Amino acid sequence: RVTATAGGSRSRLRREGRLAADGTPGAKPTPPLRPAMPRTFAEFAVGDTFEHGTRDVGAAEIREFAERYDPQSLHVDPEAAAASMYGGLIASGWHTAAMTMRLLVDDLLSETAALGAKGVDELRWDAPVRPGDRLRSRTEIVETVPETADRGLVHARTTTAVADAADPDDARVGEDVFSMVGLVMVARD
Repeated sequence: RVTATAGGSRSRLRREGRLAADGTPGAKPTPPLRPAMPRTFAEFAVGDTFEHGTRDVGAAEIREFAERYDPQSLHVDPEAAAASMYGGLIASGWHTAAMTMRLLVDDLLSETAALGAKGVDELRWDAPVRPGDRLRSRTEIVETVPETADRGLVHARTTTAVADAADPDDARVGEDVFSMVGLVMVARD
């Protein structure tokens, strides 16, 4: 972990994109929160669809997240998980939500004049996420509501599915594992 370098403090290096959020020098920086020309409320229409990137899920990451935030045996103990109704280790639903959020930020919200969110509706964990899964997400705009002169509310349904699995014959490929409708406040101009 880097606390300071000849180039400056950790926070300055992070702001300049030379230090990742975890303190690793040279790692891929988090994208800027606001690009030069962010997408405003008027640029969203019902039916707009956005495909996001993919995210590979490993057993170590599943256990690390769960040990810190959701230490149930089916997320942290491979032997206990094998004896469970799931037949093996699965990711916490909150981990799945967090991975989905990262894909959403990287591929859409980082390019949007987003002002935060009012909440999430229709949160669902449709199927478990397993080690070796590759997840993909997509977002569809389901409603836009003008709220004030300065902002509108975009109802965005994000769905995450298994894009690929460790077992090439896995019938879960293409199966939805998570969905939510985010209520995102977006600046008008």
